[in-house]
Amino acid sequence: MNDKNTTLHDLKKLISKFRDDRNWAKFHDPKNLAEAISVEAAELQELFLWQDVKAVVKKIKNDPVYRKTVEEEFADVMIFAINFANAVKIDIAKVVKEKIDKNNKKYPAGKVKGKADKYLIL
Repeated sequence: MNDKNTTLHDLKKLISKFRDDRNWAKFHDPKNLAEAISVEAAELQELFLWQDVKAVVKKIKNDPVYRKTVEEEFADVMIFAINFANAVKIDIAKVVKEKIDKNNKKYPAGKVKGKADKYLIL
């Protein structure tokens, strides 16, 4: 599997099968899944805590053990996010596209390019 030949639908099915094979759906309510996303995101963040940005980028590129750990924590975040989408019947592609469309209006490229302002008053 890779990004070029795997659809979101494929991932949703793969993750659902893993969950269902273990009878874990009963634990996958929206509250617990949202909490799990947060916990896993914190574990991903912890890998970068107190480190220089340039050093982290270099370490991800050059240290295969560190990179694998980052990949695994990222995968945990994605798995729980997809489990959440499955639990509450979110069409991931649809809502991401809608959010990008909304953000395109909120942050027009011509006015925010190269700026890190969170909210721009237009």
